[in-house]
Amino acid sequence: MKSDHSKVLRRALLGIGGMFVFGFALVPVYRVACEKVFGIKLAQSAVDGKTVAGMHAVASRIVTVEFDGTVNSALSWGFHPNQARMQVHPGELNSASYWARNESDHAIVGNAAPSIAPNTASGYFNKTECFCFTQQLLQAGEARQMPVRFIVDPALPADVKTITLSYTFYQNDIATAALAKPAPVAPSPTTAVVSTSPTYSR
Repeated sequence: MKSDHSKVLRRALLGIGGMFVFGFALVPVYRVACEKVFGIKLAQSAVDGKTVAGMHAVASRIVTVEFDGTVNSALSWGFHPNQARMQVHPGELNSASYWARNESDHAIVGNAAPSIAPNTASGYFNKTECFCFTQQLLQAGEARQMPVRFIVDPALPADVKTITLSYTFYQNDIATAALAKPAPVAPSPTTAVVSTSPTYSR
């Protein structure tokens, strides 16, 4: 009987461990699927300054950029774009923003995973500033505007008229758990002991 209980316990622990690893790996798996399977580029750093400097605005062309935002079911945040779409000229620097709010009763760290559609446009959408480049910490009930600045490469294929920029926010479990840990207490400085005994002279 003990042996049976031990097997069940081991299987349960393995299952829990597997679920933890799966949850932690959601973002990497999402990135691999998008980049390797679907061919969608998920850039996580700002475009090089030289690349931007070499672009020139094409006033005769207009591209519609649509915005979308969702959150993973495990994240208690509200999140949406502040604009549904905008029309831009390739080669021009543009600004947009998203709104996020922590609807839980505790601080949470989140990470945004971006994606671009259609696939052919993913290599021509360049972000110079984005909240997706870093972790985002929101205190309980805190709301924040999250800006994104971008340039559509003038070399974007002529048949692409509309680009959709999407973000999905995921909870960063490790960074969020670290918030609950008490900060280490610094050792108090050693103080010299000063004698207060009276001195006598003869």
